[in-house]
Amino acid sequence: MAEIRNRKETGIGSTEKTLAEKTGISARGKRTRRVLSAGSLTGDRVRNAAGDDLGKIEEIMIDIRSGRVAYAVLSFGGFLGMGNKLFAVPWDAFTLDEGEKEFILNVDKNVLESAPGFDKDNWPDMADPDFGSQIYTHYGYKGYWDEDVETTDREFDRDRNRTLSGGGTGM
Repeated sequence: MAEIRNRKETGIGSTEKTLAEKTGISARGKRTRRVLSAGSLTGDRVRNAAGDDLGKIEEIMIDIRSGRVAYAVLSFGGFLGMGNKLFAVPWDAFTLDEGEKEFILNVDKNVLESAPGFDKDNWPDMADPDFGSQIYTHYGYKGYWDEDVETTDREFDRDRNRTLSGGGTGM
C-alpha cells in the first residue's frame, strides 16, 4: 500500500496530465502523436527513471469491450532472450519517449522483480478480474474496469449496433 500512498510523490499512477499530453509537444520540443499502431510499439525497450534497462514490450493487450489498452506485456530478465519472465503492467504506468523509441516505467527494479509474472508458455487469463486487480494493485493503480461498467457496456453495444447497421463514422 505504500506504493499507492506515494504515487503522487513519484508520479506513478498520477492522473495529472503532463505538458506533452496537454499540448502535444514533448519536452524536446517535438510534436507527439496521439495515435500509434500497436505494432510500432511492440519491441520498444523499457527503462525506469534511473535509466535501468527493464526489458521490452512483448505484447499490448486490448480490452475489446471497452476499447482500452488493458496491459502491456513486458519481458524482463534472462540473458539474450533466454529465461525472460513476462509481466503484465498497467498501460497507464508507462510514459512513451517517442524520440528515444522507448517507454519509461517509473518503478524500481525491485518492484518489477517482486511483481506477479508468467512465462511465455503459460499465460494467465488476462480477462480474469482477480488477475487484473492483483496487477493494478501491485503497481499502485486502480483498475480501469472499476469505472462505470454499465455505461461502458451500453456505449459498446450502441456503437456496435450503429456500425453493424451502416451508421458508422463516415470514414
